[in-house]
Amino acid sequence: MLNYLWGFMIVIGIVYAAFTGNLPAVTNAALDSSKEAVSLCITMLGVMSLWVGLMRIAENCGIIRGAARVLNPLLRFMFPNIPKEHKANEYISTNIIANVFGLGWAATPAGLKAMDAMGELNQHNKVASREMCTFLILNVSSFQLIPVNMIAYRSQYGSENPASILGPAMIATFFSTLAGIIFAKVMTCLPEKQTYKKGGRL
Repeated sequence: MLNYLWGFMIVIGIVYAAFTGNLPAVTNAALDSSKEAVSLCITMLGVMSLWVGLMRIAENCGIIRGAARVLNPLLRFMFPNIPKEHKANEYISTNIIANVFGLGWAATPAGLKAMDAMGELNQHNKVASREMCTFLILNVSSFQLIPVNMIAYRSQYGSENPASILGPAMIATFFSTLAGIIFAKVMTCLPEKQTYKKGGRL
């Protein structure tokens, strides 16, 4: 759907520029944007390589396992049906840590592995378990202590103080995560509804 939406917007923009005599401006903007995109990708490649490498070192050194033990009370509170020693806990911890440091790209692989591990507990049912839904809520709300990606974007586009977003980002993501936790626990307390169609649960 998004592909059609973006395609429609591009076509409308080009047609409008052609009728208003601004087609050269559109061409120049496209070229300038391409240049900025390449520059931004190079900047983000360096940032992400650094932090993803640090996360890999932390994982190999056992720091992630230690962080998982520190986060264990939170994991037990949010995911009571996941066995204590299950590998899903480590993947969830890695995802949370990466999100806390604003590493959305680095958090994605751990998030996918966590979902796969929880899928095994859910016996690969086509219906997401409550733990999977709760994890998705936490991942989307994602409290961020250091929004690395946003700081890199601001630096790339000439911000005088790229790190000035730290305070507002922490406050906003704290309350979004708090709201997500409350919502997830409220939904967990509600009775689970099950519907069946063609022999499968929906």
